[in-house]
Amino acid sequence: MNVLTVEAVHKSYGTKPLLEAVTFGLADDEKMGLIGANGSGKTTLLRIIAGLEPADGGRVMTPNGTRVAALPQNPTFAPDLSVLDAVFDQGDPALRLLHDYEATAHALATSDGSDERLLARVADLSHQLDVTGGWDREASARAILDRLGLTDTDALVGTLSGGQRKRVALARALLLQPDLLLLDEPTNHLDTETIGWLETYLARYSGALLLVTHDRYFLDRVTNRMLEVEPGGVTKYEGNYTRYLEQKETQAQLAEATARTRRNLARRELTWLRRGAKARTSKAKYRVERAKALQEEVRTSPDASLELAAASTRLGKKVIELEGVTKAYDGLPLVEDFSRILTRDDRIGIIGPNGSGKTTLLDMIAGRVVPDAGTVEIGPTAVIGYYDQESRPLDDALRVIDTVTEVAENVRTADGSVITASQMLERFLFPPAVQYTPVAKLSGGERRRLHLLLVLMGAPNVLLLDEPTNDLDIPTLAALEDYLDTFAGVLLAVSHDRWFLDRTVDHILRFEGDGRIRSYPGDYSAYLEARAREEAVRAAAAPRPSSPSPTKPDPTPAAPSGKLSYKEKRELAEVEARIERAEARKAEIEAALHANPSDFEAVASLSQELGDLTVALDRDVERWAELAERA
Repeated sequence: MNVLTVEAVHKSYGTKPLLEAVTFGLADDEKMGLIGANGSGKTTLLRIIAGLEPADGGRVMTPNGTRVAALPQNPTFAPDLSVLDAVFDQGDPALRLLHDYEATAHALATSDGSDERLLARVADLSHQLDVTGGWDREASARAILDRLGLTDTDALVGTLSGGQRKRVALARALLLQPDLLLLDEPTNHLDTETIGWLETYLARYSGALLLVTHDRYFLDRVTNRMLEVEPGGVTKYEGNYTRYLEQKETQAQLAEATARTRRNLARRELTWLRRGAKARTSKAKYRVERAKALQEEVRTSPDASLELAAASTRLGKKVIELEGVTKAYDGLPLVEDFSRILTRDDRIGIIGPNGSGKTTLLDMIAGRVVPDAGTVEIGPTAVIGYYDQESRPLDDALRVIDTVTEVAENVRTADGSVITASQMLERFLFPPAVQYTPVAKLSGGERRRLHLLLVLMGAPNVLLLDEPTNDLDIPTLAALEDYLDTFAGVLLAVSHDRWFLDRTVDHILRFEGDGRIRSYPGDYSAYLEARAREEAVRAAAAPRPSSPSPTKPDPTPAAPSGKLSYKEKRELAEVEARIERAEARKAEIEAALHANPSDFEAVASLSQELGDLTVALDRDVERWAELAERA
C-alpha cells in the first residue's frame, strides 16, 4: 500500500523550471533515498511533500490519517521556546502527555518536593501513562534525547547553535513515530557515533522513509530504494546506494555502446556527404538529413560533470611540526599537550564528538587561533589551503566571476595548462549565466563549491578540510575524492562522512574529550575494527560477578607476527601476563571487600589497592590493544 503518491508535480523559479513532471509512489515499507546534483530540487521536492512549500502544479496525496513528520535542512523555532516544548510536540496527544509529565516532574524535582499540588499532578500523569501504555514511549524519548545529546531540556532554542537546533528538530521528528518520515540531511552536525546510532534506529523503523543525504554509507545501510532527481523528472532504482551505482554503471556502458555506434554511423555518413553526393532523390535527401541529425547528436555533450583540476606548489621536507600544543576555552581543555610532525605523505582524518576541539586544531595549524601553550611551526614551502565550514572568503555583494578574478585572472591546472577564471568556473559547474549573478543568490551547495574552487586556486600543498561533505552533493564529493587521490601534498580532514574517510585518509586522529587525542593507523573502517578489538578486550578483562575466576583476554590475532620487533613481541607476552595477574588480584580484592565490609581499615587499604590496580590494568589493556593491532 502506498503511503505517498506524487503525480506530475512541477515547480519553477522565475522562468527556470526546477522540477518537471515528478511522479512516483512510496510504499509503507519503503525507505527511499533522494539523490541528485546540487540545485536539482531535492530539498524543494521534500518541502512540497511536507506541505512547507506549494507546487506550481501536480498533486501530493497521502491516505487519510497518515502521520507525517519532517526534518527540514535548516529548522526554525520560536527563540523563546524551551527544548522540552520543542521536542515534545504538543500537537500529538501522546507527546503532549509526555510533555506534561516531564515538565511537572522537573518542577517537582526543583522544588523542595513537598508541593502537594505537584505531587498529585505527577501521580495523575503517571496513572495516565500507565493506562495508555505511555511508559515505553517515555523510555524511547529518553533514549533518543540522550543519544542526540539533548540533556538540558530547559534551555531556550534561541540560545542553541544551528547544529543543536537540527538535533532538536530530529528528536521531535523521531518522537512523533510517524507513518511517513521525511529527513533532509539528517547527518549534518552529528558525530560518527551518533550517525551510527541513527542508522540502526532508522534501519529498524517500521514506517516509510524519504531521505536526502550526502552520506553514502548512510544511504547504503538505511535505504532499499533510490530516486534520482534529474531535469525532466525522476528515475526510480531498486535497492540501496551500492545497487544504484551498479545500475548506473550498466546504463553508462549501454549508453557508451550506443554513442559509439552513432559516432561510427555519423563518420560513415559524413564520408558519404564529402564525396559530393547529390541530394536529388528522396533517398539522398533522407541521407543528408540523417547525416546532419547524427552530427548534431554527436556534438551534443552528455550531462555536465565536475572536473577538479588545479596545480599544487612543491612541498619541501619540513611541513608542519606541532610541539606540546594546548588550547582551552572557559576552562574546558580542547587540545592538551599534543605533538606531531606532519610529513609530505600524511593523509589524516580527524573525528570525535561535536565541540571536542577538531576545528580548533585546524584553526591553530592555519594560524587563525593562537595556542595557550606549545608551538606550531610551518615549513617554508608549505602553502596552506583551508576549506572551513563557514565559507569565510565569500562576499555576498560580489558576482561569482568577480569573486574568482580577485584571486587570479588565470589558473594553472594540474596538467600544466593555463585557463581563464571563467573556464575554471565552468569546470566547477558554474555556467556563464550563473557567473554573473551575486554570490548571495547561490544555494548552500553552490557556495560550498565556489569556496572549494577558491581554495584550490591557491595551489595549496597542505589541505585543511573542515567537514568538506556538508552541503556538497554526491557527484561533487566523488570528484573531490578523485582529486585527492592524486593530490601531491598533506591532507587533514575533519569529517563525519565515513565513506569519504575510507576513500581519502590512511590515519585517524580521534578526539576523546578533555583534550586527549588518540591515534589510529588506517582508514575509518580500520579504526572501527581497532575500537571493536579494544571493546572486546575490555569486556574480557572486566570481572564477572557470577564467576570470580580471572579471564585472560583473547587477542586478535592470537599470536604476534613478524610485524613486531623481537623486543615488542616480548613486551606483548609480558603485558598479557600482567593483565592475567591483575585480573586475578582484582577478583581477590573484590571478594575480600564483599566478605568484610565492616573492617574499615582493611576496606580503605583494599580500595586504594583496587584503584591503583585498575589504573595499571587499563594502561596495560590499552598497550596490549596497540601491540595486538600492529601484530
